[in-house]
Amino acid sequence: MGKQFTEISDKHQVFIQQQKLFFVATAAADSRVNVSPKGMDTLKVLSPNRVIWLNVTGSGNETAAHVQVSPRMTIMFAAFEGNPLILRLYGQAKVVHRYDEAWATLSSHFTLLPGARQIFDVNIDYVQQSCGMSVPFFSYQGERDQLIEWAEKKGPEKIEEYWQQKNQFSLDGLPTQIFPANDDRHNETS
Repeated sequence: MGKQFTEISDKHQVFIQQQKLFFVATAAADSRVNVSPKGMDTLKVLSPNRVIWLNVTGSGNETAAHVQVSPRMTIMFAAFEGNPLILRLYGQAKVVHRYDEAWATLSSHFTLLPGARQIFDVNIDYVQQSCGMSVPFFSYQGERDQLIEWAEKKGPEKIEEYWQQKNQFSLDGLPTQIFPANDDRHNETS
């Protein structure tokens, strides 16, 4: 049934690469717990103890706010096809914004999607594998294009306006730092 590991094995990495969906969970000490589904080939395993994932624009920005206060992050994968398996990666995350020095290096691992706003760099210290026998079967039909089309239609300038209006604070009022501290838009609301 359940097994624990100190790193991502080769077998785990193959499983991760086959998944079309993963879930990210974060929380600050006094915040709401946020669980967010992710897809679109946005996660890369860089080593047995390091993953990065590309975050695109969404209606909120909870993860960025949370990891700057409490860097704990759990990433979960579940097999919806084939043999049952749930795989959780536990670690400490760092948010890398487009204006950060590390952005150029980390973003080179991805095909940047329209509206890409952050990369999360996660140091994995614990891996848990469990059975997943209660997870139902689902068939993958394809990616949704709506988010990419929305971001392309808005364009970079309107995306940044959206960030200013909707992505600067978490639901609990924690700052996301989506703009640099010396930027006039930093922590301003419209």
